[in-house]
Amino acid sequence: MAGHSHSANIKHRKNAVDAKKAKIFSKAARNIISAARQGGPDIETNLKLKYAVEKAKAANMPKDNIERAIKKGAGDKGGDDFEELIYEGYAPGGVALLITCLTDNRNRTAPEVKYTLEHGGGNLGASGSVSFMFDFRSIFVVEMGDRDEDSLMECALEAGADDVLVEGDVATIYGDPAQFLTLKEGLERAQLSLLSAETGYVPQNTVQVESKDDARRILKLIDTLEDNDDVQNVFANYEMPDEWLEELSS
Repeated sequence: MAGHSHSANIKHRKNAVDAKKAKIFSKAARNIISAARQGGPDIETNLKLKYAVEKAKAANMPKDNIERAIKKGAGDKGGDDFEELIYEGYAPGGVALLITCLTDNRNRTAPEVKYTLEHGGGNLGASGSVSFMFDFRSIFVVEMGDRDEDSLMECALEAGADDVLVEGDVATIYGDPAQFLTLKEGLERAQLSLLSAETGYVPQNTVQVESKDDARRILKLIDTLEDNDDVQNVFANYEMPDEWLEELSS
């Protein structure tokens, strides 16, 4: 998910997320396979694998799928190695994009990302051109349930969070990326319902989208990038009215 808040995007794009569930699971499996191949199948000694599994669980990936991915990564020593890459660029309206990828062939991924950006009205930037605008964080989106803002804030801070953004019936909780597992466990102990859990990039400032046409082009570009099997996530610094986001994402 990308945009001015994770919660708004997850809420308004829920139908699209549900429709892409198979692709989400495929990307989570690739992440698990890569981690198991690098550090072995033991979750307790392979922190990268533990992170990958926890993120897959937060996406409601079935346990059997997770176990198969671990076994494949541990047993497929002759397979191609996956490489983590970050591409930087711009969407229409000057919106900055960070595109995280996990690929077994950068010679395939780089031109595909470049083409998608240019075809969608954006452009690929040089390394470092937009990354300074983002901070790497732990990011959790939760349902408010029957909690009010004060009680949710208390639960989040007790779990180790350092910032909470409440928007309607959902909230985004931020924390230190090094404390991802501890924070996730604390939120689960507080019986908060997680809609997503990940480490990712949060914009320091946002760009206001000035027209609905630009908003449409931005969302379409991000969706097209996320349809690429090599792309794990797209982070953006746009801000637009929620009614635009709801209308254009339906």
